[in-house]
Amino acid sequence: MENKLVSSWWKNVQSLPENYKFPLDQRPGEPIDPLKHSTPIIDLTTHEDGGYAQPAILEQIIKASQDFGYFQVINHGISEKLLEETIGVLKEFFNMPAEEKAKYYYTGDPNSKCKLYTSSYNYQNEDKHCWRDTLAHHCHPLQDNLPFWPEKPTHYREVISAYSIETRKLITKILDVISEGLGLEKGYFGGELSKVQMLSANYYPPCPDPNLALGMHSHCDPNLLTILLQDSHVYGLQIFKNGKWIAVEPIPNAFVVIIGCQLQIISNDRLKSVIHRAVTNSKETRICVGNFVIPSSDCHIEPASELVKKTTNIAAYKSYQYKEFLHAYEIKHGDFEALLQSYKL
Repeated sequence: MENKLVSSWWKNVQSLPENYKFPLDQRPGEPIDPLKHSTPIIDLTTHEDGGYAQPAILEQIIKASQDFGYFQVINHGISEKLLEETIGVLKEFFNMPAEEKAKYYYTGDPNSKCKLYTSSYNYQNEDKHCWRDTLAHHCHPLQDNLPFWPEKPTHYREVISAYSIETRKLITKILDVISEGLGLEKGYFGGELSKVQMLSANYYPPCPDPNLALGMHSHCDPNLLTILLQDSHVYGLQIFKNGKWIAVEPIPNAFVVIIGCQLQIISNDRLKSVIHRAVTNSKETRICVGNFVIPSSDCHIEPASELVKKTTNIAAYKSYQYKEFLHAYEIKHGDFEALLQSYKL
């Protein structure tokens, strides 16, 4: 794996290798202007008690989750200093010599607690590779997972611990707002529905030909909710809306919140997950840090009965265990429509 990591060799190539050139129908093509005037940007300025339950915020989050499947949040309570340190320490990690990172190379063991890989878990079987390296590890409960994290850079664990704690708080508050906005009890999305929290840091170095490559395939997120921290000035995230790929503007110190498939199903289609992808650029390295809120493997998922009763009184989806859904997701390679259709009643 050492010689496959893009971070190990990208500076040595002048043109894009053939196995990174995607078929014409999958290429990003020319850049698309960002959806500047309609991207939902929600100000989470808090009450004195630290709550987010203002009616305006409830309405904005639910509407954005229905119409777009994602939104950005500002004034969320996590310090600019911590966000900068998080991006900084991850850049340091990816820039370390390959021998320093070797112990984290993904070997195919699904039980590995900390994984470093390039393109995807399925690198060996891919026809074309994505222009990225990824470091992924669990971060909740913190005390159970921290011993498996990288020991270098020396301040990695300190910074990412603080970041994981703060993002967990933010995620909980956002989920509570969503539950209240849907008319569900506070804490509905707690427990088994949000038991797992995974950090996934993606490293996208400058690409020789961004029009032919992808940083990440188009996909929907199979989990409950995702929050993304982007580099403050480097474009890369795109969402699919109305038949077009639209660039998501990287707002300094903001988080992008993405509705996952499980929220669409639990809300009985009231909220919508969104197809998204990552593209590359030729000038700057981009870091994107994802925090994925994931149900436990054995968690039973189904439309919330309260929501079913309030609407058509008909559940749109059958009940299942999350591990079943995840297996189907892997088989269908993230094909959003086919995946959801297979669980429709």
